Amino acid sequence: MTDQELLAMLKANLEKRNSVNDPYLTQLITAAKAAIKREGITLSESDYSVDEANVIVMYAAYLYEMRRPVEGRTDTLNPQGMPYMLRYALNNMLFAQKMGGAS
Repeated sequence: MTDQELLAMLKANLEKRNSVNDPYLTQLITAAKAAIKREGITLSESDYSVDEANVIVMYAAYLYEMRRPVEGRTDTLNPQGMPYMLRYALNNMLFAQKMGGAS
């Protein structure tokens, strides 16, 4: 998947229908890729697998959602802030890569 497809996936995830926030969302995708790489995960250079794309979009959506706390919202966040589903996806991808398997 390309960066444009990642942007389309992120917009769908966040239910954004216009292009007003595209520059900001593109920056969040870049930040998400950098954060994932800091976790020790190797990403493809440009054509991302479905697993990679899903984790990048989940991370970018997390960055978007955490920019401003929503009062009373505890349904998706653990005490440290990162959603469990994202942490598990990152761990699974890292473990698969370290064990020599597919992510």
